[in-house]
Amino acid sequence: MSKHIYPLLIAQFLSAFADNAILFTVIALVMQAAQPASWYIPALQSVFLIAFVLLAPWVGAFADNYAKSRVLIVANLIKAAGAGLLLLNVEPLIAYCVVGVGAALYSPAKYGILPELAGHDGLVKANSWIEGSTILAILTGMKVGAEVADYSITWALIGTVALFLISAAATLFLPITVSRTPAAGSKVVLFFREVRSFLATPRSRFAVLGASLFWAAAACVRVIIIAWAPLVLLSHNASDIADLTLFLAVGIIVGAALVPHLIPLEQLRRARIPAYMMALMIIGLSFTHDVWSARAVLLLMGTAGGMFIVPINAALQELGQQSIGSGGAVAMQNFFQNVAMLLSVGSYTLAASLQVGPIAALLGLGGLLFAATFWVVLRLPEAETPSTPQ
Repeated sequence: MSKHIYPLLIAQFLSAFADNAILFTVIALVMQAAQPASWYIPALQSVFLIAFVLLAPWVGAFADNYAKSRVLIVANLIKAAGAGLLLLNVEPLIAYCVVGVGAALYSPAKYGILPELAGHDGLVKANSWIEGSTILAILTGMKVGAEVADYSITWALIGTVALFLISAAATLFLPITVSRTPAAGSKVVLFFREVRSFLATPRSRFAVLGASLFWAAAACVRVIIIAWAPLVLLSHNASDIADLTLFLAVGIIVGAALVPHLIPLEQLRRARIPAYMMALMIIGLSFTHDVWSARAVLLLMGTAGGMFIVPINAALQELGQQSIGSGGAVAMQNFFQNVAMLLSVGSYTLAASLQVGPIAALLGLGGLLFAATFWVVLRLPEAETPSTPQ
């Protein structure tokens, strides 16, 4: 595997650390306000996701038409600008939306550069390293971000700005390569034409829909836990909830580490097994009544999730590099998965407004994930050759 993977891992860790630190800083900022509206935190999640949906036709093409290593720099600078707006007391919904714009640009460049650095044989391993680095950043970022924000919102924001800038500097050590020349015509028309072309094969559909299911479930679980933990575990501050989600993150690291030995690209169909396990663990969480049993279930849920999403990401990147461009494929993935996340979080918000409790929401989410996985897998062939069109 290329030595250039190491600067990417450093840059990704720092950027993801800052992403999660700023999220918990904004949550702390909102929670410190007098009687924050119940819709505000879901709204923060939504404005961040909307950037991925609206910018999908452009960010993938941008990542493929320019050197991805330099696109990562631009994306980190945009994220730093969003954090800077919070320092200037700009409305958090607007500032966090700017951070979302940077994240929307960062994602296709981050995942799109992996096939260039790792090649076919090292792609699943490279993805497991990236996912492990990302989850480690989530682990530490949300904890440190929450703790520093409790001490000082200003210092927490200054720290995130500095981390985004250092991450940008780390990407200067990545090679400068351009995989495609710009295509003429409307980016929106081109994007949806590429979507139609990419989804023509069962393997591609499974990769896109599988990733969408994972992130929709993950986003919804995170929002539900914010309501579930105070009700069941009597956790009443952001630090307690951050501590609880550490176990989910550790599980994803474990799953990402195990999966290269269990689910090679040639056996993508095996990814359905951890998807079913993840659904069952979501259901199982609704039956827990104490902190340690909840932590154990979240650990298993994260392990299953890591084993599910890593080979899905690797397959999508390779298929994208062979067809519409790896950056374009990741942008398309982001479009679908963020639409799915908006729908899942929006549906839960609506359900909560209709007095549906978090326990019932967990049961419903787990059942829907299990059924949706079964439906997606139905038309995936038993045996596949990833490098050959279906």
